[in-house]
Amino acid sequence: MAANYKIDPNHSDTGFTIRHLVSKVRGNFTGFSGTVQYDSASPESGSVTFEIDAASINTGNEQRDNHLRSAEFFDVEKFPKITFTSKSFKKTGDQTFDVAGTLTMHGVSKEIVLPVSFLGEAGDPWGNTRAGFETSIVLNRKDYGINWNAALDQGGYILGDDVTIEINLESIKEKMEMMEKKAEG
Repeated sequence: MAANYKIDPNHSDTGFTIRHLVSKVRGNFTGFSGTVQYDSASPESGSVTFEIDAASINTGNEQRDNHLRSAEFFDVEKFPKITFTSKSFKKTGDQTFDVAGTLTMHGVSKEIVLPVSFLGEAGDPWGNTRAGFETSIVLNRKDYGINWNAALDQGGYILGDDVTIEINLESIKEKMEMMEKKAEG
């Protein structure tokens, strides 16, 4: 039977890396939520919904973070959320899946496939069951209308187009009573 898992933001991370001049900048989003529906006996029936608060971007540099929130990048006033909604799960290995779905960012929706690894399931000291998942994908920011850049005198640009996204999720299984209340209500 499929179980519902709520993503635990305190034990999960949504990070990214992008080339800047001759190095890379790393950052993450601190505000996100979502659910995973997963059945280890029938993983193809799974589903994921994930929402990121775009204004929660954090690179450790307030001036840069404010620039990233501006209309030149994420335009968080106009596009406050980044969302992913799955459409299908395809088993690709013992604990790996391709999760196809729609990623919406900066007002642009694109179909993508996330290579997801199931990291296992375990009980915690408080009587909860937790499950772990991770994925990594490279996206071209310009595909989502995030086009700002500046040319360098010696050729090239300040920023790369490709952004590596890494998501590590720890989720908490909803207790059966909660699932039954949701079904009734």
